[in-house]
Amino acid sequence: MQELDPTILQKANSWLQGNYDADVKQEIQKLIDDKAYTELTDSFYRDLEFGTGGLRGIMGPGSNRINKYTIGAATQGLANYLKKTYPGEKIKVAIAHDSRNNADFFSTITAEVFSANDIYVYFFKALRPTPELSFAVRHLGCKSGVMLTASHNPKEYNGYKAYGADGGQFVSPHDKAVMDEVAAISSIDDIKFNRVDANIEEIGEDIDELYLSKITELSVSPDAIARQKDLKIVYSPIHGTGITLVPQALKRFGFENVILVDEQITPDGNFPTVVYPNPEEKEALTLALKKAKETDADLVLATDPDADRVGIAVKNTDGEFILLNGNQTGAMLINYLLTAWEEKGKLTGKEYIVKTIVTTNLIERIAEAKNVTYYNTLTGFKYIGELMTHFEGKQTFIGGGEESYGYLIGELVRDKDAVVSSAFIAEMTAYYKDKGSSLFEALIDTYVQYGFYKEKLISLTKKGKTGAEEIKEMMEKFRTNPPATLGGSKVSTLKDYEKRIETDLATNTSKPIELPVSDVLQFITEDGSIISARPSGTEPKIKFYCSVNGKLESKETYSETDKNLDAKIASIMQDLGV
Repeated sequence: MQELDPTILQKANSWLQGNYDADVKQEIQKLIDDKAYTELTDSFYRDLEFGTGGLRGIMGPGSNRINKYTIGAATQGLANYLKKTYPGEKIKVAIAHDSRNNADFFSTITAEVFSANDIYVYFFKALRPTPELSFAVRHLGCKSGVMLTASHNPKEYNGYKAYGADGGQFVSPHDKAVMDEVAAISSIDDIKFNRVDANIEEIGEDIDELYLSKITELSVSPDAIARQKDLKIVYSPIHGTGITLVPQALKRFGFENVILVDEQITPDGNFPTVVYPNPEEKEALTLALKKAKETDADLVLATDPDADRVGIAVKNTDGEFILLNGNQTGAMLINYLLTAWEEKGKLTGKEYIVKTIVTTNLIERIAEAKNVTYYNTLTGFKYIGELMTHFEGKQTFIGGGEESYGYLIGELVRDKDAVVSSAFIAEMTAYYKDKGSSLFEALIDTYVQYGFYKEKLISLTKKGKTGAEEIKEMMEKFRTNPPATLGGSKVSTLKDYEKRIETDLATNTSKPIELPVSDVLQFITEDGSIISARPSGTEPKIKFYCSVNGKLESKETYSETDKNLDAKIASIMQDLGV
């Protein structure tokens, strides 16, 4: 039988003896009585920390779980940080939540703790998308904001995204400062839970109206939409917040034929029709694809529970629906935006786009061809937001995104935005249809013009304390003993973002990486393949991003070239032992 680490029992006992609710104590005592030591260990072996996406975890009792007290401690720590950062000022924050179980309860707890700390709260009275929260922070002049969501995680999860005054998630050194304040909450008695009604104001429809009207102003091809207004679009919010704004955004852009997936339009934290509410997973789009086939749709859109990510499906040349991955959609959006801006004479030389280091380099090739500046950031949209804030008023952000299905067009928010992205994916589809093409054919044309870039993401799940240790060991092994060849091509460059060093392995010379520290390794081969290894900041996973490329001679050779690139990816993954 597994032994229980005494420090775990000591931590559990501190909750049993503390000023916690009786039902929480009862759950903890039951774990002890039932000798459920694995679950008890996972519940208490650490305190939840802010990762690339803030605070996220499984709901339940314990310091490593999402519950009233970890949410309360995070909020009290954030309140303390804000009061130290803005002394003597009247501090305002905005709070929203998605459709997850308990999200409304946790958002209320968050509002109550802020209000008890004499911080004024703008409280969305019903569920709303994450990007609207970012918009509200900026529009209402808040110093911070909180979104209660676990994005696309399974139903057992919930989370807490903390935002700064620019509407972006906290970045260094502020994220560390908030973490330090949260860590300084040594007792439940340090948390002020007593609500002050005068400090809480409900918001909703007024912000919706402003946000939607400003999104609509961003449209680049309204003339193409007017001619293609009957474009058939199937949309699913996958039981999430997208239903509140995405259909409205599509309507305002001018689309009159939006077909909803009825079985998935009701917000529900149990996500009853899917295994995972993640538009990256084909299974999550099953019902949407069925509806698309029934209605002979042009486009399928599906957003995750907090509507910051969007997955799409389009028809191939055989009339079959295929899913585009995040790299393909992101590259197509950038190509469309830069082309449309160019055609309208809007490119002045001051525009830029942004992607992350694990997102397809096809985007770089397109930007170079259009003579538009591009930047790379670390993984996590908060870094894109940080760059946008840095350039605000000096350069114009056209768009950007990351391979994990998150994109942003325009400068209204500082986070990935599936509301504006859905509208622009529809606009892009209308633009190409207006030219007698389809989104799939436009993708193949892009490959012929700039090179066929193909990416694949492999995620290995390693749960709990032992899983975290395994992931650490894997990264250490790759660091100390990097592969010499991958997919039959010599590894020429090693980029270690934790050490912030790029090494040319042929000459054994190094140069610094001008990005913040992050636990990421990249292997670049002589033939231009890029393989990135990165532990997730929000999930118990290690992720391997593989990007290969080749020349696509013509549309006719697409299938053959596609198979060759697939084989190359398989060979690389075999070499890595993944």
